[in-house]
Amino acid sequence: MELAHNLLLNEEVYNQLGEVQKAEFIFDWLSYLEKLLLATSRSDVKEKQKTLVEQLLSLLNSSPGPPTRKLLAKNLGVLYSIGDTFSVYETIDKCNDLIRSKDDSPSYLPTKLAAVVCLGSLYRKLGRVLVNTFTDTVGNILKAMKSAESQGRYEIMLSLQNILNGLGAAATPCHRDVYKAAKSCLTDRSMSVRCAAAKCLLELQKEAIFMWSTDLDSVATLCFKSFEGSNYDVRISVSKLLGTVLAKAIISKHPGSAVSRQSIRRLSLEEVLELLGTGFLRGSSGFLRASGDMLKGTSSVSRDVRVGVTQAYVVFVSTLGGTWLEKNFAAFLSHVLSLVSQSHPKATQTQTDAVCGRRCVSFILRAAIGGLLGEKAQIAAAKDICQAIWKLKKVVDAVMNKGNVETRVGSTDVMASQHMLVCALQELGNLIYSLGTTAAPLLQDSSAGLLDSIISVIQHPSIAVRLAAAWCLHCIAVALPSYLTPLLDRCLERLTVLKSSPEAVTGFSFAVAALLGAVKHCPLGIPHGKGKIIMTLAEDLLCSAVQNSRLSAQRTQSGWLLIAALMTLGPAVVSHHLARLLLLWKCVFPLSPKDLETEKSRGDSFTWQVTLEGRAGALCAIKSFVSHCGDLLTEEVIQRLLPPLPCAVDLLIQLSSVLRTYGSTLKTPSVVYKQRLYELLILLPPETYEGNLCALLKELAADLTASDIQVAASAFLLPPFCHRDDLVILSPLLQETDHRFIEEQLLLGNGIACGSLEYDPYSIYEKDVEGNSVPKPLPPVLSVISSAVKLFGVVCAHVGEAQRLFILEQLLDSIKHTKGARQQIVQLHVVSSLSSFLKYLAGSKGHLGPEEMRRPVLALVMGALESPNPLLRCAAAEAWARLAQVVDDGAFTAALAQVSFDKLKLARDVVTRTGYSLALGSLHRYLGGISSSQHLNSCVGILFTLSQDSTSPDVQTWALHSLSLIIDSAGPLYNMHVEPTLSLIIMLLLNVPPTHAEVHQSLGRCLNALITTLGPELQGNSTSISTLRTSCLLGCAVMQDNPDCLVQAQAISCLQQLHMFAPRHVNLSSLVSCLCEILLDNSVLVNLCSPYLLLRRAVLACLRQLVQREAAEVSEHAVMLAKDSREELTPDANIREVGLEGALLTLLDKETDQKLCHDIKETLNHMLTSMAVDKLSFWLKLCKDVLAASADDFLVLHLADLIRMAFMAATDHSDQLRLSGLETLLVVIRRFASIPEPEFPGHVILEQYQANVGAALRPAFTSETPPDVTAKACQVCSAWIASGVVSDLNDLRRVHQLLVSSLTKIQAGKEALSHLYNESASTMEILAVLKAWAEVYIIAVERHKSHRQALKTTTYSEDCVRNESYSPDGLLDLVHADLGTLSRLWLAALQDFALLTLPSEFASQLPVEGGAFYTSETSENAKLHYYNSWALILHATALWLTSTGFVVADPDEGASHLSRPVTPTSMCQGSSSGATVKSPEDVCTDRFHLILGISVEFLCSLRSDATMESITACLHALQALLDVPWPRSKIGSDQDLGIELLNVLHRVILTRESPSIQLASLEVVRQIICAAQEHVKEKRRSAEVDDGAAEKETLPEFGEGKDTGGLVPGKSLVFATLELCVCILVRQLPELNPKLTGSPGVRATKPQVLSEDGSRLVSAALVILSELPAVCSPEGSISILPTILYLTIGVLRETAVKLPGGQLSSTVTASLQALKGILSSPMARAEKSHTAWTDLLRSALTTILDCWDPVDGTHQELDEISLLTAITVFILSTSPEVTTIPCLQKRCIEKFKATLEIKDPVVQIKTYQLLLSVFQYPNPAVSYPYIYSLVSSIVEKLQEIDQRKPEDTTELQIFQEGIKVLEALVAIAEEQHRSQLVACLLPILISFLLDDNALGSATAVMKNLHDFALQNLMQIGPQYSSVFKNVMASSPALKARLEAAIKGNQENVKVKISTSKHTKNPGKNASIQLKTNFL
Repeated sequence: MELAHNLLLNEEVYNQLGEVQKAEFIFDWLSYLEKLLLATSRSDVKEKQKTLVEQLLSLLNSSPGPPTRKLLAKNLGVLYSIGDTFSVYETIDKCNDLIRSKDDSPSYLPTKLAAVVCLGSLYRKLGRVLVNTFTDTVGNILKAMKSAESQGRYEIMLSLQNILNGLGAAATPCHRDVYKAAKSCLTDRSMSVRCAAAKCLLELQKEAIFMWSTDLDSVATLCFKSFEGSNYDVRISVSKLLGTVLAKAIISKHPGSAVSRQSIRRLSLEEVLELLGTGFLRGSSGFLRASGDMLKGTSSVSRDVRVGVTQAYVVFVSTLGGTWLEKNFAAFLSHVLSLVSQSHPKATQTQTDAVCGRRCVSFILRAAIGGLLGEKAQIAAAKDICQAIWKLKKVVDAVMNKGNVETRVGSTDVMASQHMLVCALQELGNLIYSLGTTAAPLLQDSSAGLLDSIISVIQHPSIAVRLAAAWCLHCIAVALPSYLTPLLDRCLERLTVLKSSPEAVTGFSFAVAALLGAVKHCPLGIPHGKGKIIMTLAEDLLCSAVQNSRLSAQRTQSGWLLIAALMTLGPAVVSHHLARLLLLWKCVFPLSPKDLETEKSRGDSFTWQVTLEGRAGALCAIKSFVSHCGDLLTEEVIQRLLPPLPCAVDLLIQLSSVLRTYGSTLKTPSVVYKQRLYELLILLPPETYEGNLCALLKELAADLTASDIQVAASAFLLPPFCHRDDLVILSPLLQETDHRFIEEQLLLGNGIACGSLEYDPYSIYEKDVEGNSVPKPLPPVLSVISSAVKLFGVVCAHVGEAQRLFILEQLLDSIKHTKGARQQIVQLHVVSSLSSFLKYLAGSKGHLGPEEMRRPVLALVMGALESPNPLLRCAAAEAWARLAQVVDDGAFTAALAQVSFDKLKLARDVVTRTGYSLALGSLHRYLGGISSSQHLNSCVGILFTLSQDSTSPDVQTWALHSLSLIIDSAGPLYNMHVEPTLSLIIMLLLNVPPTHAEVHQSLGRCLNALITTLGPELQGNSTSISTLRTSCLLGCAVMQDNPDCLVQAQAISCLQQLHMFAPRHVNLSSLVSCLCEILLDNSVLVNLCSPYLLLRRAVLACLRQLVQREAAEVSEHAVMLAKDSREELTPDANIREVGLEGALLTLLDKETDQKLCHDIKETLNHMLTSMAVDKLSFWLKLCKDVLAASADDFLVLHLADLIRMAFMAATDHSDQLRLSGLETLLVVIRRFASIPEPEFPGHVILEQYQANVGAALRPAFTSETPPDVTAKACQVCSAWIASGVVSDLNDLRRVHQLLVSSLTKIQAGKEALSHLYNESASTMEILAVLKAWAEVYIIAVERHKSHRQALKTTTYSEDCVRNESYSPDGLLDLVHADLGTLSRLWLAALQDFALLTLPSEFASQLPVEGGAFYTSETSENAKLHYYNSWALILHATALWLTSTGFVVADPDEGASHLSRPVTPTSMCQGSSSGATVKSPEDVCTDRFHLILGISVEFLCSLRSDATMESITACLHALQALLDVPWPRSKIGSDQDLGIELLNVLHRVILTRESPSIQLASLEVVRQIICAAQEHVKEKRRSAEVDDGAAEKETLPEFGEGKDTGGLVPGKSLVFATLELCVCILVRQLPELNPKLTGSPGVRATKPQVLSEDGSRLVSAALVILSELPAVCSPEGSISILPTILYLTIGVLRETAVKLPGGQLSSTVTASLQALKGILSSPMARAEKSHTAWTDLLRSALTTILDCWDPVDGTHQELDEISLLTAITVFILSTSPEVTTIPCLQKRCIEKFKATLEIKDPVVQIKTYQLLLSVFQYPNPAVSYPYIYSLVSSIVEKLQEIDQRKPEDTTELQIFQEGIKVLEALVAIAEEQHRSQLVACLLPILISFLLDDNALGSATAVMKNLHDFALQNLMQIGPQYSSVFKNVMASSPALKARLEAAIKGNQENVKVKISTSKHTKNPGKNASIQLKTNFL
């Protein structure tokens, strides 16, 4: 294909190709040429223009296919617009000649069509250059049209559209001719020609004034005619034309002279609307031709005209725009509502017509108000609708007040208003629903009287109005949850008062049911007690039904409706009323068949009507119970539900005889009864009614084949039994579109009504299937069939095989015995039932049964596969595959496939060929396993042939669809067919006419399936793969250019797949520009960019995938496109300014489809996460602009914007927005609390926003704020106080005051809170307040603690003391005031939580009335709120108890407060009257166990959703608890408790990786061990005191291990601690585990530095280990010592890394500390353990010494200093006998010697320091051997330095440390040896003294040395004066040097004193320095 990429066609290559390749080659060349021409310089184009024109024109004769001719024409246009135009006339003549040609053969047609397309393109590009030739051209084209077939007419219309576009006003002379031609095409029999004509006329009306002036009526009539028999595409195109022309008629300014202006009258809005209304009401029969049948009222407007006109209304008002609509809304509303008024009885003469008409009106209103108006205008519109409702209400009132009941209800006026009221109420509901809480001002505005207006029509005589009003209240409640309870109360009150009015009873019960249905959408719920009121009222209505026959039916219906709606509140509410429900259910049916018989003989038609109504209602209530309260369906409840079922089925069977007896008035009630019973049985398990299965099956079969059903509702019955993917080959109406709401009526066919609420009032409380619009149940006649079909599937699968066979044969016969239309209906029902049965069998993995069962099933399915109804064929193909699936036999499947093959080979009719080709595809979909390659070859061969049958597009469509299924399911087996299939697809794409869009759609699905099959292979570089890839891309390009939107959607989805598998080969910039053009194309239409929902979905799905990988590139390409594009693109979403991101946000405002909105949000999120940092200002501006409806990119620089946005949102009317605003504020506070203010050091950046934060929070604490908003605001308050941003107490008080106010509000407990919402909402608010206070208290205590520690280490700055408003304890003082109240409430909340978390078996022990803050009925909902807040409350309570030291301070609190119920269930219950008052000890014990119990229960089984915050708070609470002695004594004295706690902590450490949690756990472990130590000490002390003078031997052993030393796992605290510490240590240092390393001995591994967290954990574990011996008895300590030593030394060994500067790593320090602790343990000296300890400690020392020596010849890089320090610790901390044993002592001395020899100065310094401590050890037995062995080498070293003279500070330091060691020796030495040592020391010191001259020029190091030596000599001299004098006397040189130095020093001091008199005490520092050196 690369050979095609030239400016000129490579004819040499072209001529060598085959036919198919030629077409591909040409298309590829033309695609490339289009881009190349724009990029080539004008001169180069001109140079080759002649050849290029010849080549292009020669292609005209080579029968180019539709996509090729379109590209060819485009290129000709571009070529002439860039190059010279002189030969263009020849080209035009040539094209005209081709069109005039008399050759009518099919082979010549493509050439003619190509010529037509070329003319269009040339005129469009060159426009007025060609003005003098256009009349001939247009004439020629119009002449050709007379004899053209549909494809020709289609292309001619589009070509004329292009010519008009190019010429503009210059084309006026031909306008009339074009208009005339287009008129005839607008009613063409071909739908695509109608669409093209509409586009042509849309272009024409831009310049042809007559279309929207003089000829406006005829244009309208023409459009109405065009709608007749139209399809969806035609309705979209023609409605766009009609709407635009009518809008133009209103807004245009007429050009031309005064004369022409007068002759053209301007139309008023009324006239234009009247014109549209005429179409809506009378269709295309025009204005004046009200012929006889019209007057007689027999003809009805066809639905497609009505739907088309409805869309035209929407286009009309959208074209005029939102501002226009705002001004003219009242007029528009009144006109639209009048469409369904009685002044036009034609529109509403049957209920079916009325329902469809109302749908259309609702659609117009929703599109106009929802899509065009902003928030303010919507509120104004709502007021207008309100006014309309009041007006209509007055009309009704006037009629109702005069005349008797009979005349009232039948009155035309009343009926006249009903449909208008329904539309007005539904739109009002939708409008308020979409506004959400923003609608609050509208409801508060008393002048509008919105609620009153709705409630006033609840008693309207028409049931439809009552239901619409109820639904409107439902919408209000969902939008504004605070109105839910008041509305419910108001309706219940009216229902009780007006019990004697039939309209009021039904109206208000509908309203209550609708409001109950709203509860599930309102998270805050309703008060629990409402359930009881409603249940009582319902019972009352049912009981009183018999008292008044005028009201029996209404009361019965209302009673059951209320019960059914009550069930939607779920198990928590219903469980309390279950017994009453079951009793009512039991009473509603006769007890036995005998009773039923007697019942049949009694009563009349009215009593039966009421009875059936009641029983249907009861069935509905039970159905509602089963579907909403699954948790309550226990075995016992099911048993109680069963008894009435057999009777219900018996009644079903006897209904026909009842109907015969009492007449046809019972027909509807009996159908409703059936439907209710079927619906209930579908939900129940078949086992529950197995005794009635056979009877039911017979009844169902009779229903499905009954003779009185008139309508065949296939579009409603069959789709559930077709595969979703197969529906796309049927009517586009089955797919989702923006117009689904109105288009649905066309789908169902003329005799069938659309769904509407009045067909099933019980659906008012159910959630609508399609999102949030009003529920649309179908008429009972239809829905009963649907339910029967579903139930048949279940029942047939559960009856015996004989019965099953009998019924299937009976159904087969019933089809044979009927004829004509009747037969079609029966066949439809039977096949639906069979599909239902097979689908159920397949789903439940059942089997069909014996072989004879297959015959009737096969006969039924094959009959349907040959049915003329395409939907039936589709369902039958699915059933065909399901049959193979349930038979599950390879041979049978192969036989089915063979039947399909045979049928397809022989049949010539379209029906059979489509049906069986789809059957083949379905077989493959469900049984991919049948794809043996031979079988696959046959399938593919047959489908290839069928897909090339150009005589029937239907056959092509179905065959290609089937092929796509086979490609999908065959997987790798298909690889051998990939190339031929791809060639076929490309060939068809290039040749199938664009008018056959459905064929192209199927081709797209095949291409998509092929791309998926190839998958990642598409990235390959082999020739074959690259050819395949090019073909795929070429296929996509052809589809992208297709005029059909769904084909474009396929193209995008294919490109998306290609981008996923081979991203390098997809041109991102052209893909993105294509997506943006579709998405934002002429979006002047209401929420339509492209008018096709599926195309917009495809675009967004693709964008979403692209931005996941390449967000920045996608964004750039979009902006580039906008900059390059013409002005007229994207009028409202200006990508140039707001980028793709802004355009997507704009779309979110308009789109209503949920899937689409979800994809838009996801796309925005991906773009945000990957680009926010680089484009921050841009994103913030976007968000701010959205909310306001106003450099360097870091958020800090935009903090003001962020806070302003959060503030705007937090103070909005919309509760959703308020919650988002507060959440944003919370995030801002948490993120920015610690960021410093750059301009004012010592301050943080958030300080300046205190006022904003306060102002944002204040509204959330008003009384009318919903609890969820207040709860969130409390969270923000506590975060703000805790953040430490505000330090000034006065400023803090403002926010603190808000919390105080809410604390006052909640103190009354659950009694005093709002009754608007469910009690659990109060619980949420109370707990949020308590949690906020807890957070504040925790922070206050922490600050207080850290302040105290700071005081210990530093002096407090004076200015802080002066500033009284700042004090770190200030916050604590603020909280202290309320601490008494808070602590009680906290304890009460914790007790509630403890009760709620008890396992279910303890339910009986829970308090009946609930807890302090929850009621027992709402305990389930309340649990969640407790889970969210208990942890911080627990921590705060523990801190408070700690602060009191567990001492109940004032007697009042201990006794009375805790025994008198503060809150309904007070902490530590016990009523004050007569109950014993608990002692303070008991009170404390209760509190201690409460906190400990909650903590252990939580920590021992951490749920996966447990937050880090909760775990940390819980551990901190335990730490606080164990900070004071009393709780520690509790833990210490109860060993089992300690062990349990340790096991729980061990588990936490194992399951949570977080270092902070593990550290906190270890801290608690340490405290537990301390508690145990204290306990053991206490016992030992008291035993010693008790035994007084008794012999020590007789004292019992205290501590673990007792006399034996044994530690029992599970019973031992020490063992549990060891396990936990080993777990921590081995996790950080796996080498410590002997099992892992294979040997317990010393190993040569490289030491490692742990992370900071790891080091902390290891250090904490070592601290705990070193504490353990103190918890043991002497014997016990012997048992654990080896382990502890092994671990401690192991850590030392594994982490002894050499660090710069001789530092020790933190783990080494910790292990040395631990060693010191262990070695100095009293157990080492205790009699019973002394010997064993000594042995073990010697071994430990040996281990350390062994670490040093290379093992296996490998030298370890251990840090000598660490090891030497460890040895020193041993020498100094153990008893002498451990280290003085000669072999060890010798090795230790060697180590010191060796280290002294190491050249590293740091090592030498440290060695001297360690030796100093060893030499100074008081016991000579220990220190002397070291002194003897090492002194000589130290002296040598020092003398060495003496000779060498130190050069740097480190050498100076070595020397100083060495001297300190010698001086220490002098001090220790006995008198006789001292003189020798001093004699050694003095010469060394004196040698460093310098005379005056030398001192001046000496280095800093030498000066320091001089000073050091001099100071030391000055001290030694007086101390050892005799030795000193002797040495001086013996060496005059030394003496002279010393004297000179002293004299020089004195002079220096004098000089210093004289020059610095102002310094207070110059000598002081020096003397301090000396002292510290000598210490």
